Amino acid sequence: MQAYYAQRAKEYERIYDKPERQADLEKLRADIPALFEGETVLEIACGTGYWTPLIAARAKSVLAVDYAVETLEIARSKAYAKQNVDFRQGDAYDLPAWPQKFSGCYAGFWWSHIPLEKIDSFLAGLHERFAPGARVAFMDNLYVEGNSTPLARRDAAGNTYQERRLADGSRHEVLKNFPAEGELEGRLGRFGSQVRVTRYQYYWLASYRIMPGRRNP
Repeated sequence: MQAYYAQRAKEYERIYDKPERQADLEKLRADIPALFEGETVLEIACGTGYWTPLIAARAKSVLAVDYAVETLEIARSKAYAKQNVDFRQGDAYDLPAWPQKFSGCYAGFWWSHIPLEKIDSFLAGLHERFAPGARVAFMDNLYVEGNSTPLARRDAAGNTYQERRLADGSRHEVLKNFPAEGELEGRLGRFGSQVRVTRYQYYWLASYRIMPGRRNP
C-alpha cells in the first residue's frame, strides 16, 4: 500500500477530475472545512494535500501527516494563505506522542484502507492525541456500481480489494473497504458522541466528538 501511493503521487489528484463527482466534491469542499473552524487540527494521511489548504483556511492550525515523502512534497508545495500548516512524515498506526492535544482530526480516504480487524485499535490510539470534546471526521468513497473500481476479492476477515493500474502500466492490489449501511454509526457510537454520517452520491462523511469520560471499547 505504501509503495503504491508513493508511486501514484504525481497522478493522485486525477481522482478529483471525474465530471460526475463534481457536485459531491463542491459540497464536501464546503462541508469538511466548516467542521474545523478555529480548531487545532491533526490531518491523518494527508496525501498530496488536496483538503489541507481548505481546512487550513478555517482552522487555527493544521499538522498534516503522511507516510509517503513523495506525496508530502506535493502537499508542501501548495499555497497556505495563513501560513498555519506544518507537515510531518509518519505512520498513522504509530503516531508520535506530541505534547499538544489537538482539538480536531481529519482523515480523507483513509478509513477504507484500514483492515477491519484493526479499526478499533487504530481509533483507540488516535484518541490519545486529542483533548476531550475534539471533533474527529473521516471522509471516503461509497461503492457505486458501474462507477467505482470493481472489487477483485474478499479475504477471510471480510476485507475487500481492488486491482488498480497506474499510468506506467503497473498493476497493484489495494485494500479498499466500503462500510455497510449503519456500520459507521454503530462503530463510531462506541467511541464518541454526536455521531453524524452524511452520504452523498459518491462519498460519505462521518464526524463525532470525543467526550469527557468516554472510555474506548
